[in-house]
Amino acid sequence: RALPDARRGAEAPRRARMTRETAATTRVLCISGPNLQLLGTREPGVYGSETLDQIHARLEARSRSLGIALEARQTNHEGAIVDWIGNAPAAGFAGLLLNPGAYTHTSIAILDALSAAALPCVEVHLSNPDAREPFRRRSRIARACVGRVAGFGGDSYELALRSEERRVGKECRSRWSPYH
Repeated sequence: RALPDARRGAEAPRRARMTRETAATTRVLCISGPNLQLLGTREPGVYGSETLDQIHARLEARSRSLGIALEARQTNHEGAIVDWIGNAPAAGFAGLLLNPGAYTHTSIAILDALSAAALPCVEVHLSNPDAREPFRRRSRIARACVGRVAGFGGDSYELALRSEERRVGKECRSRWSPYH
């Protein structure tokens, strides 16, 4: 559900441009969680110097080259993440890229939303949670994800997108094959 204009701010969806060629392509929703709007200045030694807008722009360019219509969003609010995941199937998304930030380690609500949505989801992290503090090593959402890409900075998003393209692309090709 769209947020009223006054509340959009950093939560406003960034949409890849839709063209005639991409209008019928696979749609993937990319969700970035709390504090990721601070990338570029927040602990650059851990998260790198690239901003989230730069990562999303790179990701959108890459998605177009793969024939994927990407919508990238960011919020600091767990409920917004749950709503976006829950609405994703009805909105026509075929897959999810999710960097839930700190909610990775705490959110049963996000786990339940992922399980209910039943879309292939790749868990994304800029840093490697397993190489950090012990409390960051447990992912509450992992059981509802098809995989995890972590530790490659902004490239983690692109690697996750490539995985979704292969997974979702295979599913779409097998469903719509003229030979079945």
